[in-house]
Amino acid sequence: MDAPMRRRTPLPFVDEHTILVEADAGEVWWALAEALDCAFSRPEAVRYAKLVGCADHTASGPRPPVDDSTTFPGFRTATAIPSRQLTLQGRHRFSSYTWTFHLDTAGPDHTRLRAETHAAFPGPAGRLYRLLILNTGLHTTLTRRLLNDVRLRAERPWREPAA
Repeated sequence: MDAPMRRRTPLPFVDEHTILVEADAGEVWWALAEALDCAFSRPEAVRYAKLVGCADHTASGPRPPVDDSTTFPGFRTATAIPSRQLTLQGRHRFSSYTWTFHLDTAGPDHTRLRAETHAAFPGPAGRLYRLLILNTGLHTTLTRRLLNDVRLRAERPWREPAA
């Protein structure tokens, strides 16, 4: 997709998931970028993005993500405020959506990472897709798995170089 997607009306709220990470926001920011790259660089993610007709189905742009130039299969970066907020947006035949990650300070070397989803599912096919993705718990499972991956990456102990 050549131009950034813009939407005049806000998308309906879907859900929010939160995890507490024992690391500062800078470490969580890098861990989030790594986790997204890992999750969306898999061949099945690219195939799925193509199958449902995502506007963006290849990974490109700098890492960590920056505004309007970084994409993951199914997503384009709408807002990237390092160590504070990352908003990804996307669309395909069955849905338009945003996935916003908020990094909130929760004490010394602790960050609360929140993943907030908004989406619209137009038409009968969209309603069916919503049932398949939301009502089965698939979206919740995948979001929680991603947040946990970010936590593990951010909290991993630094390894000394081999002597």
